[in-house]
Amino acid sequence: MPRTARAVRTPGGLSFRLDVRALTVVVVLALAALAASVVLIGTGDFPIPASGVLKTLFGQGDPGQQFVVRELRLPRVLVGLLAGACLGLGGALFQSVSRNPLGSPDVLGLSQGATAGALMVIVPFSGGATAVTLGALAGGLVTGLAVHLLAWKRGVHGYRLVLVGIGVNAVATAVNGYLMTKADFVDAARAVVWMAGSLDGRDWSQVRPLLILCAVLLPLVLGNARGLRMLEMGDDTAYALGVRVERVRLLLVVPAVLLTAAATAAAGPVAFVALTAPQLARRLTRSPGPNLVPSLCMGAALLVTADWASQRAFGAGQLPVGVVTGVLGGVYLLWLLVAERRKGRV
Repeated sequence: MPRTARAVRTPGGLSFRLDVRALTVVVVLALAALAASVVLIGTGDFPIPASGVLKTLFGQGDPGQQFVVRELRLPRVLVGLLAGACLGLGGALFQSVSRNPLGSPDVLGLSQGATAGALMVIVPFSGGATAVTLGALAGGLVTGLAVHLLAWKRGVHGYRLVLVGIGVNAVATAVNGYLMTKADFVDAARAVVWMAGSLDGRDWSQVRPLLILCAVLLPLVLGNARGLRMLEMGDDTAYALGVRVERVRLLLVVPAVLLTAAATAAAGPVAFVALTAPQLARRLTRSPGPNLVPSLCMGAALLVTADWASQRAFGAGQLPVGVVTGVLGGVYLLWLLVAERRKGRV
């Protein structure tokens, strides 16, 4: 097998390991996400060729294209990129902490918990975008804390975490159903569209919180990536290697919950991106460890590509992107369960 990693030494005497294959995958995925974004911006009732989109983004388009691209379509695409990146990174963190490929926010109930928090703002109070974001963050944090406490028993075992998460997910789903029965017609219609997972009507008010959150949390997560790699070997091994297990776990789980909740607040509970993106990234890089940056890029590419596919197949606004990711992710989940069963893990 050809070497995919090599040691690099800097003039100052520092050395680090460079995984060439992983770096290549990151570059390809980032370019694919950007290319899909340009095509998506040009898709709609007022089609714009890719060259026209690029000229407009660099300030050379006519006034009509400037308005369509910058005010209507660019915020939607940026929300898709940022939300997909948040879900991909959050899913990679949860799967690494739980040491389980099923340990994603969709399965653990965090997406439904964030949805419950948002609905508690939408239904009784008809809250705006900022209030919905705060409600989703609060709901995600409460759900994550509940799952962690209920799964704790001299540590957090992967499959115990998944089983507890499935139970919490069922409770959160029931709460969401109850809230929907108490909503009036206008709020119920708004909530149903949001719960499907959609990028329609997204504007700059959804872009800014996601961008700020990513700028704050991404350095924190990457700074603890080495500890996360040690955690995948098991708590005892991590302790022996000098890792402060509970501190590192807390510093990674809280950002994962916040990333998931923020993505849910901005785009709705888009299904299965957090589950599939880390697994696909790991298969492409063929590299052990959490694969945080490849998962982030994969999540962004998946979400904008799924949104483009839904618009091309059914027209703008006809099919929410969450339906597309739900169908594809459901098929992937079935395949993953069959594969885990064959390995004797389920």
